Amino acid sequence: MALPVGRPTSPSGVGRTDFDNPLVPYDTVRAQPALFDLQPATGPGDAGYDEFIDENGDVRPAWQEVADCVRDRGRGGLDRLRAAVRSLVDNDGITYIQTDHLGDAITNGDGGAVPGPWQLDALPLVISESDWNTLEAGLVQRSRLLDAVLTDLYGARRSLTSGVLPPPLLFAHPGYLRAARGIEVPGRHQLFLHGCDVSRSSSGDFVVNADWTQAPSGAGYALADRRVVAHAIPDLYEEIGPRPASPWAQALRLALIEAAPETAEEPVVVVLSPGIHSETAFDQAYLASLLGLPLVESADLVVRDGKLWMRSMGTLQRVDVVLRRVDADYTDPLDLRADSRLGVVGLVEVLRRGAVTVVNSLGSGVLESPGVLRFLPELAQTLLGETPLLATAPMYWGGADLERSHLLANLSSLLIKPVTGGEPIVGPDLSTTQRESLAARIEATPWQWVGQELPQFSSAPSDYLPMGMSSSSVGMRLFTVSQRSGYAPMIGGLGYLLAPGTAAYRLNTIAAKDIWVRTPTRVTAEITPAALPAEPSAAEAVRLPAMLTSRPTPEISSPRVLSDLFWIGRYAERAENTARLLTVTRERYHEYRYRQTMDGSECVPVLLTALGTITGTDTVAGGDYHELVATAPTTLWALTADRRRPGSLAQSVERLSLAARAVRDQMSNDTWMVLSALERALLHSPETPPDSKAEGESFLSSTNTLALAGMLALSGVVSESMVRDTGWVMMDIGKRIERGQWLTALLRATLTTARNPEAEQTITESTLVACESLVTYRRRNPGKVSVAGVAELVLFDAENPRSLVYQLDRLRSDLRALPGASGSSRPERMVDEVATRLRRIEPAELEEVTADGRREELAGLLRGMNIDLRELSGVITATHLSLPGGMQPLWGPDARRVMP
Repeated sequence: MALPVGRPTSPSGVGRTDFDNPLVPYDTVRAQPALFDLQPATGPGDAGYDEFIDENGDVRPAWQEVADCVRDRGRGGLDRLRAAVRSLVDNDGITYIQTDHLGDAITNGDGGAVPGPWQLDALPLVISESDWNTLEAGLVQRSRLLDAVLTDLYGARRSLTSGVLPPPLLFAHPGYLRAARGIEVPGRHQLFLHGCDVSRSSSGDFVVNADWTQAPSGAGYALADRRVVAHAIPDLYEEIGPRPASPWAQALRLALIEAAPETAEEPVVVVLSPGIHSETAFDQAYLASLLGLPLVESADLVVRDGKLWMRSMGTLQRVDVVLRRVDADYTDPLDLRADSRLGVVGLVEVLRRGAVTVVNSLGSGVLESPGVLRFLPELAQTLLGETPLLATAPMYWGGADLERSHLLANLSSLLIKPVTGGEPIVGPDLSTTQRESLAARIEATPWQWVGQELPQFSSAPSDYLPMGMSSSSVGMRLFTVSQRSGYAPMIGGLGYLLAPGTAAYRLNTIAAKDIWVRTPTRVTAEITPAALPAEPSAAEAVRLPAMLTSRPTPEISSPRVLSDLFWIGRYAERAENTARLLTVTRERYHEYRYRQTMDGSECVPVLLTALGTITGTDTVAGGDYHELVATAPTTLWALTADRRRPGSLAQSVERLSLAARAVRDQMSNDTWMVLSALERALLHSPETPPDSKAEGESFLSSTNTLALAGMLALSGVVSESMVRDTGWVMMDIGKRIERGQWLTALLRATLTTARNPEAEQTITESTLVACESLVTYRRRNPGKVSVAGVAELVLFDAENPRSLVYQLDRLRSDLRALPGASGSSRPERMVDEVATRLRRIEPAELEEVTADGRREELAGLLRGMNIDLRELSGVITATHLSLPGGMQPLWGPDARRVMP
């Protein structure tokens, strides 16, 4: 995998990750003072600083408890620890969308990006108190420095007029946005959020490898990693007692509220995401969930009357602050990139008016420029009169003669970065011909190139690979957020294992590490001093009580969110029903496979036909019986495991997961525990059956059982744990429509043709098993088969939660619970009409059989009900779940009056 080390929120991906070239293992634990006979890590970590072992071969004091833990657990215990971490990651649904070496997302064959499991090392990266004090001081100062640079570049530009920063290095970088000039973030800082990649040199000093100021990613992963590792090794966590990272989330929330325009009395804050196909979609959703903020996409927002609004079930909710996870040039197709589908038309104009705050501010990506980084020490002296506490690897700009000479002479041992944007070039990877070509390009436009000394990395113990304990090159991504008094750092951050070989120089990674910062005393809760309010201004003093008061987050019920929830309800119900029908069909198939002469065997083609009718696929059920017997195993396998097969169980689960990921911020961890188990059972299985029939049958049996258990668990979570807000109501509407359509389709495929008594009994009982109503039916109709009795139970019984009339009653209640319901809307009228028509039917009338052996009354009723429910779904989609087609003027009423 690759951690979010690049620009994770634009349509392009990050660099390639290498899996070959294994890490060097530690020797077996020995009863010696050093505990381990260490070998240096491969790749960039060769002869580097060792986090674990000092120069005398002894375990460093900060790592002593980790060493004891490894010794006490042994190989078997470490294997179990690794499995526990993997299980917790799966249960929490922590994912990352991997990209290939061209930067394109790996897809599932249907154009959708495939989220893979997050890779997390079980052993933490331990930082001593003194080392953290050094890091914290340097990090906070660096955030202040970058804030000063950002303020100057879009303001007075002293850095340019004084000659410190050559103008081409500013204007040529794609992170500089001319449209952002003059746009300011309220408060004392223009840089809101800062991510900083840090490693150790061979001398043990901390060195900055990159700054992330565009839309920094990874904070959500860091907080999720802490939750997982603390649960996996609670004994070690309690013994070391690392300083908590969670207070940083509270500091971030307060900072977001503070960043609102002065006119906002109770600010509404949202997190703007590119969507579920972003590499770091989990990071965005998890952070939004921790902050208690709505996660929105461009379709949820609209500009009207010079303000930014969030769509909410026919109304608009004013938005005051946007935490941006979309690259700045994609945020507005009107003023920035015209081809963007990730932004909001007119957002830049609203920013110019000061009616909304977007953080990080538009144009902050220019701070990632290697040209700006090269002159950062000079800028620190000019703007702050300070020297950076955290050093950067030496850099050489091609625009200066002496530096260009060094750059050209050392191409094979430098990291070459274009100041006009693009991926860095790793000098050691270049052939002689490639070096000559690059040298010619540098000679032609020397000012466009910066060379940097290759990053150095320390090594630390890792138990990520199955081969066992190993020494791996490590780095850290640290985070700060602006406060009135300065910048508040996250205590710890996102640690990572570097990819082997030269891929590490691009900061490509293979797994994450939780960072544990030691403290001399046990800490159970803390707020960093930088996160506490400083002396507020008069205006801030007025708003401070409101900022510190907890208030409910505005409910987001945009058409996009409600549509996803509606389909969660439908796909969950579809998967549950399909699992039941597949189970009973498979059981009947095996019961009558070698007894085809018995009258009851007629149930097999009937059930296979029902499967084909409901899923919309050909089950060959209408063919010769021998052909049916030959093809049924393949059909049952495909309808269970092939996610490309329309209507299959696997397809329903896959689409359920995609819809749930789109609204992940509204889902609890229990929900993801269920969904992750379903995905493991269904989405990673072969799409063709194995050669062994016994293995295939065992797989189908266990998969259907797991799927049904999972769907029942999900139904329980939704029923007992979710608040009955608008989103829940829309999810229930989807569930009721799906259950009604499936029920009417099943009964029409199985009960509308009269058959011999034995076949009638097996078909009826099989249908009732699929409807989860057989036990009640037998109790009410002992010893007899009655279609009227079936209809009475599954069509007309208002007390049966599986009946059609029950679904209509719930639909009526749900539609009336929607905001703005009048009691006479078209969907409400449709449900009333369908329910009235159903109640006029007498169950006995449905028993009548025509001369050709058909129950026409029953068939007509079921066909009509199914069509009505399909039409109801279409009307609800059109009235509640569709985005408006027309766009309103972007400017306010006064501006509209003067426009031609």
